[in-house]
Amino acid sequence: MKIFISGPMTGIPDFNYTAFNAAAEKLRSIGHEVENPADNPMCDTWAAYMRLSIAQMLRCDQVVMLPGWGSSRGACIEVDLAAALDIPCAMIDVILGRHKK
Repeated sequence: MKIFISGPMTGIPDFNYTAFNAAAEKLRSIGHEVENPADNPMCDTWAAYMRLSIAQMLRCDQVVMLPGWGSSRGACIEVDLAAALDIPCAMIDVILGRHKK
């Protein structure tokens, strides 16, 4: 399954890349293909960055949200758009919890 990671970046040290990269690593370790916005090149504006992220998300089968996503303007847009397009969304701990055993 191809998964897009959504979560807060703006205002967080190093744009929260540590959390995004850790989630990507865990998801890949259980067999998922991952679209990680933390891998995108830096952009001049928030809108340009969102355009890259949304294009990534549209290629995915599911959106996985990181803690704090609900307080992120960009993550809320991603999750709302995913829901409108019938792309399933789930918290990262739910997805990872299904594979513990």
